[in-house]
Order: sequence, then structure tokens, then C-alpha cells
Amino acid sequence: MSLLGIDLGTTGSKAAAYAADGRVLASAYREYPILRPAPGRVELDSAAVLALIREVIGEAAGGASAAGDPVSALCFSSMGEALVPVTRDRRILGPSIVASLDLRGAEYVDALIARVGLETFYGINPNIPAATYSMPKLAWIRDHQPDLYAGTDFFLPWGDFVAFMLGGEPRTSFAQANRTLLFDVRGETWSPPLVEAAGLDGAKLPRPVMSGTVAGEVSEAAARELGLPRGVAIVVGAHDQCCNALGAGIAAAGRAVCGIGTFECITPVYAGIPDAGATLAAGLNVEHHVLPGLYVSFIYNQAGSLARWFRDTFAAADRRLLEPGADIYDALAAEMPPGPTRLLTLPYFEPSGAPDFIADSAGVVAGLRTSTTRGEILRSIMEGATFYFVRSLDALKRMGVATREFVATGGGAKSDAWLQIKADIMGVPFVRPRITECGTLGAAILAGLATGVFRGPEQAVSVFVKRERVFAPRPRHHEAYRELYARYEELRAATRPVLSRLSAPPRAS
Repeated sequence: MSLLGIDLGTTGSKAAAYAADGRVLASAYREYPILRPAPGRVELDSAAVLALIREVIGEAAGGASAAGDPVSALCFSSMGEALVPVTRDRRILGPSIVASLDLRGAEYVDALIARVGLETFYGINPNIPAATYSMPKLAWIRDHQPDLYAGTDFFLPWGDFVAFMLGGEPRTSFAQANRTLLFDVRGETWSPPLVEAAGLDGAKLPRPVMSGTVAGEVSEAAARELGLPRGVAIVVGAHDQCCNALGAGIAAAGRAVCGIGTFECITPVYAGIPDAGATLAAGLNVEHHVLPGLYVSFIYNQAGSLARWFRDTFAAADRRLLEPGADIYDALAAEMPPGPTRLLTLPYFEPSGAPDFIADSAGVVAGLRTSTTRGEILRSIMEGATFYFVRSLDALKRMGVATREFVATGGGAKSDAWLQIKADIMGVPFVRPRITECGTLGAAILAGLATGVFRGPEQAVSVFVKRERVFAPRPRHHEAYRELYARYEELRAATRPVLSRLSAPPRAS
């Protein structure tokens, strides 16, 4: 019986069915639009996205059955902070705020920290407080949409929401619970002091459990609709980057995964909770890995979304002219110069991720000339998206957490050019595994661990994770990028006040 991993991203969902011997039996993907109902507001249509996710599950499950290996268990990897309002009888009550991009609720973060203090808060929930988490969105809904808040029985993270709609119990992983700012990492439960200080109803939050916990079975009605056998186990997954780490083969401390999707996220893995003073000073969060006894941090920012913006803005006509099955990104990458550009891109097109969490900024492409090609602009976007992480990785080195290599995952890991750029900038190898969609793979491994298909994570990793290619840094390019990075930092500091004013909402006429 095969294992179904489903990866629910901000702009699209993937599902893949894996045989127990490591073969990919079937896969499916659907893209969906982000909604922007007003300036600063970013949402997903919960019902419409769920319908597309059901299509993805049904297509992958059908492929597994056609291969003679029907699904026995499924599990979700999903975006971290967005929540869906539902009732106990599984009715969807409204859209899902994409917390990582939505600007609402910053005032509630300030109020929470004013009540409990930053060090006390961080000792309970080691996140750098920002409006990009779930708590400020829940507080905003409470005050601005009181009927929706009152009528909601559960606010569920996306993976847990889909699991619930398929018939599972309202559960969430420790990793997902951490993304709310309301979870006690050491106590592994919701924090009464933080929930009370935020003025929220803790009964509206799902029960936190360790990733890999069985949360029920797919209902008979859902199984019929999706072409699944009876009795398919629903396994609690995790935040997407935690699943990515497992799918990349990182089942022990000391290595890091670089997930390149809509966001790029670098995820180092620890054998315990690091010193709070050091991680707070470095601007790092800490949360549970999907495996017991392991913890992770996230350093993240826009990445694939910038490439997608470039594609849609500079190559829409070319995309329409491509032969069926051709990849526009391959065509665009062929236009890029082979070495570092003389351009500088600041990757602040949307509110930035950890550790800066800058909401009042904007993107910049500097150094343009009439001779500049779009290939140079695309390469500069890839360079700038990578420069964003250099300061944080330097901080990790000062903490004694040095990374000898990165395992690249996600859609961006398919780009030879981007991985070589990253290796050249970081000065360490980037490894592309045979399976790069490690969100679906990590979720499938969790499903197999929970249902006894594998004896342990080491066995599962030995079956599924194989290296395809290593991108070694090129010394001459690394030196050139060190110089370019110094100019990047100068530009970032010099433009900060101007970009803050540019990003302010326009005045009413």
C-alpha cells in the first residue's frame, strides 16, 4: 500500500503517492490565485482552494490505484501561519488570511509584548514577534469581524483543515501550533499566559500533538469522492519546512535544508532547544522538527514569488508562445549571463521574513542601463534573494552552528543556475536530491512512520533520499560575490528610509 504526501503552499498544492520501495507512483499539482481585497490584505478563498486540493488528492490517489498500489495513509505538509475558520460540523465560514503576507494586526503584537515582556514571551514561544504570525490575525478578526470570530469553532492551519474536512479530528502539530505565537514550546501545549494576554479564546484552537500522530481515517464519503480505499489513515503532518527537512533526509542535527518555493527557507536542525539568549540576539525562531527530540530554526524570505513576478511581468507573451510542455523558466535561464551581474536587487517586494520582518519596505533593482538584458535582471533577482540570508548565516556561525552543505528542495531546486548562484554566494556546496519535492516526500515518510511501514526515520531516509547532483562553489565567483554583497548591504542601509516612505499607504484624495 502506498503513502500519499500532500504539500499545501501559498500559491499551489502538490500531492505525490510513493511506494514503500521509494518509487513515485503518481503526482498532481494545482495553482491557485492569491486574493488582495484591499491594500495590505492578502487572502485565499478557502472553499475554492479546498476544491483544488481535493482534485490534487484524487488525481494522485487515482494514479496510485492504477499502478496497483492504492493509498493506505496520507499526511500534509503545509504553509505555516494561515488559518481557516470552520465549525464543528465541517462548514467553512470565511477566507483564510495569508498571515505571512498580510499587514493586518501589527498593533496586537505590540500589545502582547507590552503585557508579557519580550524575554518572557520568547522563553515560552521562541519566535521573533511580528504581524506575520497567526495571533495578530485572530485578534484582528475578533475585533473587526466579531460575528465570524464568535461563530467559528476552530481556526485550523491548512493541512489540519484539509485533514478535518476529510474526516479527521481537529488536531495540529507542535510545529504548526508554534506559528501562532501562542504555543509553549517546552510545555508542548497552548500557553495560558499568552492566550490570555492576547485576549483570545483558547477553545477555538485545535489540540496540539506531535507530528506523526494518527488523527483518524478518511470518511467513507470523502473516500468515495477521491477514489481512496476505505480506512485510509490521516496522519498529522507539520509546517512545510519541517516536512521538507525530513524529505531532504535530515533526521539528525548538524545539517540544513534550503527549501526554495514561493518563499525560500533555510532550516538548520538542532539536537535540543538552543540557548534562548543567543537565538533571540540572532533573530532566530525555534520550533519542533517532525521527529522527537529535534528542533529547527527558520530564516526565510521571498524567492519563487519573485521569479514568478518576473515571469508574469517580463515574459507573459513568451510563455504563451511556448510549445506545449516547454518550461518558460528554462528559456529565461538560458538568457542569464554565466557570472555575477553588476546589478543589485533588494528582495523586499513583500513584507520580509525572518529575521528582519520588515513590512514597510519595497523591492529595488539598482544599476539598470539601456543595455541591461532581462536575463541580467533575472539573475540579479536570484542573487539578491540569496544575499538576504548571508547575515543570518554569519550569525549562526558565531553561535557555533556552521553548515557544511545545504540540501536544496522545492521547485527552485530544479534550477541548475540558481543552485550554482547559491553555492557561489554562500561558499559551500548545494546538494540536489533525486526527489526535490521534499514537502510531499517528508509528509509521506511521516505517514509511513505513523502506520508502521518503516522501523524508523533512518530506514525511510535510506529508501527515499538519493543525491542527484552537487553544486560546488567556484572560488573566483565567490570572491566576486563577496564584493557585490558588501555593496548590497550599503544599498540596503542607504535606501531603508526612502523605501519605508514609498511603502506607506497613499493618502486619501
